[in-house]
Amino acid sequence: MRENYLLDNKLSEELYEGIKNLPIIDYHCHLVPQEIYEDKVFDNIGQMWLGADHYKWRLMRQAGVDEYYITGSAPWREKFRKYAETISLCGGNPLYTWSMMELSLYFGIDIPLNGETADEIYDLAGKYITETQLSPRKLIEKAKVEYIATTDDPADYLEYHKEIAKDKNFKTIVVPAFRPDNLLNIDKKGYSDYIKKFGVRAGLHIDDIGDLRIAIRLALDEFVARGCNFADHGIEDFPSKIYPREEAEKVFIKALLGNDITKEEKDIFIGYLTNFLAGEYKKRNITMQLHIAVKRDANSLLTKTCGKDAGSDCIGDIIDGTRIMSVLDTLNNKNKLPRTIIYNLNPVMNSQLAAICGSFRGVVPGAAWWFCDHKRGILNMMETMAEEGFIGAFYGMLTDSRSFLSYARHDYFRRILCSLLSKWVIEDDFPIESAKTLAYKIAYGNIKEHTSKADPVSAGPEIQ
Repeated sequence: MRENYLLDNKLSEELYEGIKNLPIIDYHCHLVPQEIYEDKVFDNIGQMWLGADHYKWRLMRQAGVDEYYITGSAPWREKFRKYAETISLCGGNPLYTWSMMELSLYFGIDIPLNGETADEIYDLAGKYITETQLSPRKLIEKAKVEYIATTDDPADYLEYHKEIAKDKNFKTIVVPAFRPDNLLNIDKKGYSDYIKKFGVRAGLHIDDIGDLRIAIRLALDEFVARGCNFADHGIEDFPSKIYPREEAEKVFIKALLGNDITKEEKDIFIGYLTNFLAGEYKKRNITMQLHIAVKRDANSLLTKTCGKDAGSDCIGDIIDGTRIMSVLDTLNNKNKLPRTIIYNLNPVMNSQLAAICGSFRGVVPGAAWWFCDHKRGILNMMETMAEEGFIGAFYGMLTDSRSFLSYARHDYFRRILCSLLSKWVIEDDFPIESAKTLAYKIAYGNIKEHTSKADPVSAGPEIQ
């Protein structure tokens, strides 16, 4: 990979030199804590790349690759060959760039990946894995990852977080993030069974909203004890408003009895529970992350045969901006609005969302997410945030990934950031020293400060 890749001029190269070796704080990812704890040496690069990466699975399906080589039982070498053949023809897709960067940064391999070179690269990577005994922790340390927030269900026992924290030789901080999707998705099949499981975790029987509130508080306290700083809401729906407890109680009891929940009833429940969760987050200095405008598992047949997160998620419809404003405003008026990061998957919403975030203290747009996580999408997000708000508050890059190799994306982002900042210096006479400060704050400083001290957003008692 070229040293000046994505760096348009000498100034961007100078800015990049100042931040390229900064540590990484991955404040939202999907790494599995058990894998970090067990720290098993990887078998091969095929498994590392294709074992759970639905980005790659999706691309291979679009190229016509048989499912046998994607999620099927084909040997890893054969799966890797099929991916190599696919990636050689996907110019412009960030997966091509990420794959090349991962080979270069972590294996020292700078050979173009295609069908003809697949076996050579597979063997070179395999030799490196064997010689270095490459494992999750070694990759984390090699990438200079300082902090990892995994994504964890409220019913999780967090036993692997406890075990990781005991190992004083492993310097990376690994903490859970609270992901209440299974609590919010009241219309999903098996909801009542999940609530029973959640009740067992909390040590109580959940019969009503009052019991649910107690169980959530207990779970949050356990998460905080394990170092939790973040919550992640990843459901498709966004409530139209904040609803009262009495209305939500009726819907919750109906769901516990196993009855079907209507779209309107779900809106009532998530409107109420979002209000409750936000207030509890604020009390505990937990940052609320909201992921909006997403449609998950659009291909129901694929989901049925391969399971959830198999690669058929899509950009969702635009969320009515008045809904977002209403919810944030109600939470703010009740002093229940925690520091909040909003990730948007539909770029049409970027300008409006940046303006909405700018109207509330402590609410900021998140990094370009998922289908927007490419050069154009990253630039669009940052330019819009700069134009409509305050880019100096941006928390920068995260992986949102299940792969231990995906830290290459931070280098990708830092190069794009420095290119943009150099453009402002050259075209707008933006001071070079200010550009250097921004590069540091966005790449590392802002999120470092945020994860190192309590949330300062506070303004009196909570209003019920």
